[in-house]
Amino acid sequence: MSSFISILLAGLLTENMILSKFLGICPFLGVSKKVPTAASMGVAVTAVMLIATAATYPIYAYILVPSGLAYLQTIVFILIIAAIVQLLEIAIKKFSPPLYSALGIYLPLITTNCAVLGITILNFTKELTFLESLVNALSAGLGFLLAMVIFAGVREKLDEADIPEGLKGLPITLIAAAIVSLSFLGFAGIGGK
Repeated sequence: MSSFISILLAGLLTENMILSKFLGICPFLGVSKKVPTAASMGVAVTAVMLIATAATYPIYAYILVPSGLAYLQTIVFILIIAAIVQLLEIAIKKFSPPLYSALGIYLPLITTNCAVLGITILNFTKELTFLESLVNALSAGLGFLLAMVIFAGVREKLDEADIPEGLKGLPITLIAAAIVSLSFLGFAGIGGK
């Protein structure tokens, strides 16, 4: 039980996919202008991470490795993730057209989100069991959601702030992202990784 808690806390804080591993930066910068949109994107990425982990783990462990085809993991994982995202996109379009419109081009881009691919590969790099992999995927997704919502809140405040002309737009966004990232790296401690 303690290993599950440590995996959960690591994914949320010390090994946050966006703010510590710097994976998934595209939606982090592109969809984080408003909190509701950022939260929706975080939930969608979390769902894809969980489903992708549940689908890729048995395929890798019971088909690719025994067949000597482990070197194909990246290609196979991308195909699985693409299929999952397509199904999710169809469901969101049918059941929540406003959310589908709000996410726009970023929804299909979950397919190429390196955070999603990263978590599926990281589960095997860390030699996690199936259940530990699911907890790791959940914590990575929740960490992604947390980072997205926090940064969206920061960006909403920046819209109201009096910012010098030379820093408006992307420069202040990148400075704010760096400061938020530094705050998460603080969870690792002084002697952290």
